[in-house]
Amino acid sequence: MNVLVVHDYGPLGRLVLETLRETSLPIRPLLISKPEGVDFSALEDWIPEDTDLIVNALWHSDPEEAERDPEAIRQWAFSIPMALAEYARGKNMALLQLSTCYVFDGRKQSAYITSNPGHPFSQLGNWQWECEQALRTVLPRHLILRTGWSLERFIRKISASAKGATQLELSSRHRGQPVALKDLARVIRALVLQIDCGAEVWGTYQYAGAEEISQYELGQAIVDALPELEDVHVVDEVPEWARLEPENTTLGCTKVRNTFGVKQLPWRTRLKEEAQLISQATSGTTADRKVLS
Repeated sequence: MNVLVVHDYGPLGRLVLETLRETSLPIRPLLISKPEGVDFSALEDWIPEDTDLIVNALWHSDPEEAERDPEAIRQWAFSIPMALAEYARGKNMALLQLSTCYVFDGRKQSAYITSNPGHPFSQLGNWQWECEQALRTVLPRHLILRTGWSLERFIRKISASAKGATQLELSSRHRGQPVALKDLARVIRALVLQIDCGAEVWGTYQYAGAEEISQYELGQAIVDALPELEDVHVVDEVPEWARLEPENTTLGCTKVRNTFGVKQLPWRTRLKEEAQLISQATSGTTADRKVLS
């Protein structure tokens, strides 16, 4: 099975490529250097005819950024996936697409399961939910993988917010499960290998780290793990940006475990590793193909 990995300059694409290249599968990269300016007419030139599976590793998990630039995020979270899906349908290819817990409104008192309908209230959630619905219609041979909170995003946010400050406001009302980049790459690999075995496992799945936690507790864990934040005191207050956060983003992950044998792993053990990944400069290689604006 020939696999094409669509990615940007972020660390997830690099990690997905690395973990898939450890398998015996032929893996090709397709670097989209500027997702907001993709020329869709060039897709046919850049997607090899013998591709069997497209893995779209363009993962957007920041609702704040989506509110600041909704059109750019629409391109990222809806237009690019749908262009890939429509192309895949015409060429008998399959697509693995990432989504997030932001497709839900957080009002449910228990964990969300894959069959729960989305009720997003942010731009990011809206585009991701619309993408999910359209993808199910356009391309029967698809995998949608919803994820929990991006651990990378919260490390970046907390580190930036703590600069020059001694107090950090985070909410104990907002609960969810972080997922680390390397852990997500591991899960993507498991899904791809199962498809390579010929399993008809198309549909929607969910994955997040093993421990449910509040944003307040997550902030404490990040501050405790990173020496540069040792003077920062986390307080239980709801920050202004939390208006975009559903109060419950806990995901039920039984389906992905039963279908793919994927167990939820703890995210706490990956805190320092995640911080190191963030600090590393990431760039495409000369072997990466590009779709330019």
